[in-house]
Amino acid sequence: MPVTTETYPWLKYYPKGVPYEINPDAYPSILELMEDGFKKFSQNSAYACMGKEITYRQVDTLSRNFAAYLQSIGMQKGDRIAIQMPNVLQYPVAMFGALRAGLTVVNTNPLYTPREMEHQFKDSGAKAIVIVANFASSLEKILGNTSIKHVFVTELGDMLGFPKKQIVNFVVKSVKKMVPAYDLPTAQSFMDAVSKGANQTWTKPTMNNSDLAFIQYTGGTTGVSKGAMLTHRNIVSNLEANNVWQGVLTDKITDEKPVIVAALPLYHIYALTVNALTALKTGTMNLLITNPRDLEAFIKDLKKYPPHVFTGVNTLYNGLLNHPKIGEVDFSKLIITSAGGMALQGVVANRWKELTGNLPAEGYGLSETSPVLTSNPLIGENRVGTIGIPWPSTEIRILKDDETWAEVGEAGEIVAHGPQVMAGYYNRPDETAKVTFVDSEGKSWFKTGDVGVMSADGFFKIVDRKKDMILVSGFNVYPNEIEDVVATCPGVLEVACIGVADEKSTEAVKVFVVKKDQSLTAEQVQAYCRENLTGYKCPKHIEFRTELPKTNVGKILRRSLKEEEMAKK
Repeated sequence: MPVTTETYPWLKYYPKGVPYEINPDAYPSILELMEDGFKKFSQNSAYACMGKEITYRQVDTLSRNFAAYLQSIGMQKGDRIAIQMPNVLQYPVAMFGALRAGLTVVNTNPLYTPREMEHQFKDSGAKAIVIVANFASSLEKILGNTSIKHVFVTELGDMLGFPKKQIVNFVVKSVKKMVPAYDLPTAQSFMDAVSKGANQTWTKPTMNNSDLAFIQYTGGTTGVSKGAMLTHRNIVSNLEANNVWQGVLTDKITDEKPVIVAALPLYHIYALTVNALTALKTGTMNLLITNPRDLEAFIKDLKKYPPHVFTGVNTLYNGLLNHPKIGEVDFSKLIITSAGGMALQGVVANRWKELTGNLPAEGYGLSETSPVLTSNPLIGENRVGTIGIPWPSTEIRILKDDETWAEVGEAGEIVAHGPQVMAGYYNRPDETAKVTFVDSEGKSWFKTGDVGVMSADGFFKIVDRKKDMILVSGFNVYPNEIEDVVATCPGVLEVACIGVADEKSTEAVKVFVVKKDQSLTAEQVQAYCRENLTGYKCPKHIEFRTELPKTNVGKILRRSLKEEEMAKK
């Protein structure tokens, strides 16, 4: 299909200087991109956390040392290493070090329960892990069931320098009691490993752009936790696109220390790519927010480091807007506000613009697409309530249920084609096939599972979710997983899970339970869920029923439950 504004109507909204195509092979791998960034911006501050800054040169040295140590203990190209920590300075050192050793990074949510950790580590075949001490007790419970041979433990304050390191680690462990006792006899100190690596020789591995850089876990469209295989080429292509997309504004920054706010966790694909990795192209400093729920401390950091670029989700912006001290922050330098992960509410977007003078640009993407597919332009047309237009080298179309292309304004499944689309789900060709559509011309498309429409001039909007996925504060929650856990709770006979509207988190998890033991209480179900599920997955609403709606073959009808909830409004 020729590239014209007739076939791709959104091209007329591309700001001057943004090409309709990028070169996904601009670098042989992320390693070369990394080396370019470290060299070009060596003097720049790369990360700031809890008042401590480190430069790109320091990240270069520390990550190379960790890479050398990983190689010295026998880690080979292609081996998987899990990283399980919040936004602290150790994360980029571990992540870049792992990539420089030729490893594949398995990002893991620090809040995962032992059950969730075990599945991810076993499924990925991880051989090593870098974990914050706060969560080491969970690792202890399942380590023997995995292939992990090397455990590196770090404490939150380990890179903050004297005396802040000692103070933070003491407060976290002894005052706030945030580090449960654990026993991991073979574990090593992450910082000791980095130190020892300085005396080892690092050998740059020969990487191909088809090699895996990350296995990013997601529920996909079926609820089964799967690892999206993201190659070096996938990531490089998304970084190149983001660089030209934001470059229309960031290239004009003259400050010596441009700041991008990293309040979203770097283990999440959004912040991983748009914050940590894109910074290698721009030389910006990521302001790491370890606990974005502590708005008081968050705002204190924003006052110290006035932001130029801000990435976040609707709930984050809404929380900041409702804090009494947000007016004390200097937003005069803010030129880009990026919103993704969940729908951006119009009232939040408008209030943010009133406060900062900057209207958030909403975008769209998935773990399977590295992640960005679309975004509203940063100059010109920015339509709140839409997910914008396709990025360079990205094609988006609307596919109807009969696998024919939808007309303008007609709803259907959003499908995507581009160099950022994953190589498939790790060890799950059957699941990969379910999300792949090959058109009559032989072109392969990724089926997102979201229902959308395209306007006549090429702007896209999400109108529904094709599957039963629940979106809680930007995180995907899959009913199958919740039902599987609740079903094992003593006293539960049957369970069904749906998402219901929630003002604070877009959606909340609700479960309908049929009791086996009539003495079962909602409090017992909630307690059981807290033991086995990450917090945002735990049901906010529990309703007991004598029976659940079912098909004539006994399949529970979630749709009927959703319709009942809608009828209540």
